[in-house]
Amino acid sequence: MKESIYKSYDELPLFLNAKTISKLLGISHSSGYELMHEKDFPVLKIGSRLVVPKEKFIKWVEQNSGGAN
Repeated sequence: MKESIYKSYDELPLFLNAKTISKLLGISHSSGYELMHEKDFPVLKIGSRLVVPKEKFIKWVEQNSGGAN
């Protein structure tokens, strides 16, 4: 698995795309796209593009990992 260039949540861009989410979670690009189509995943649809606000992603990670870091 390739190491993420981001070392903290503060370094993340304001909106995350499937490619960035895949890298952050260490999953394949296809799994990233599948995740973005899950009912409880915090996605915004802008035209045909799917993005995730950084703060909503952090909250989702904390809720789904059982941790607050």
